[in-house]
Amino acid sequence: MSQPATTTPDTWQSLSQFTAARIALGRAGISLPTRACLDFQLAHALARDAVNLPLDFDQLAKSLAGQGIASLCLQSQASNPQTYLQRPDLGRLLSPAAQRSLQDLNPSAATDAVVIVADGLSSTAISHHAEAFLSLLLPNLQAQQYRMPPVCLVKHGRVAIGDAIADHFAARLCIVLIGERPGLSSPDSMGIYFTYQARSGFSTDADRNCISNIHHNGLSYPQALHKLLFLIAGAEQLKLSGVALKDQSTEAGLALPQANFLLDF
Repeated sequence: MSQPATTTPDTWQSLSQFTAARIALGRAGISLPTRACLDFQLAHALARDAVNLPLDFDQLAKSLAGQGIASLCLQSQASNPQTYLQRPDLGRLLSPAAQRSLQDLNPSAATDAVVIVADGLSSTAISHHAEAFLSLLLPNLQAQQYRMPPVCLVKHGRVAIGDAIADHFAARLCIVLIGERPGLSSPDSMGIYFTYQARSGFSTDADRNCISNIHHNGLSYPQALHKLLFLIAGAEQLKLSGVALKDQSTEAGLALPQANFLLDF
């Protein structure tokens, strides 16, 4: 009767504390240990759920209202999740019903900034992080006297959906919170895309600044807010955003190791 294989430790084990990547998993015979296989299957399932599970926009709007944050629910021209995944172009365009909703909300006063929340490729990211981040962002913008319409919640939206909304309000600043493509170590990562003078059909990805990997094991809300406010200040001064606007904000708030672990290993 054969004996069960014992797990052979990996000599890289001490490095695993510095990364969420799958290193130093050890082996059982010629295969991965059972725990490592099960952890991988769980991470893969969480990533799939992040893409496929629908975001409860009604609940999000209700939660924001509880904080005194007004919102408007819109939808892209991608009418269902399958179309959203197969037709990225439709996720960048507002549906006719969404366009009518914006026209009904046409403000009489000028607008400085628009904030958009889109489910993107991870509904989990938005359900976990959007409300908490908005509770930090909006008071900061209001303190700087930025005039804003209700937060726009866009179902099946891509990053460029913000261009049409900013265009409608003639807003200088366009801030899009969106669920990022999930990874096996971060299924709930939220990204922020910032565009100065975003205009539908004219703005490109080169005109945007991205703040990525906002989640509990990545960039914190205060750190992300610090970077975004730095970019906003720079954009207001230079009258541009994107590749010509560099994030030179200090990293004093980041909890980074002081020693070089490669030299210490």
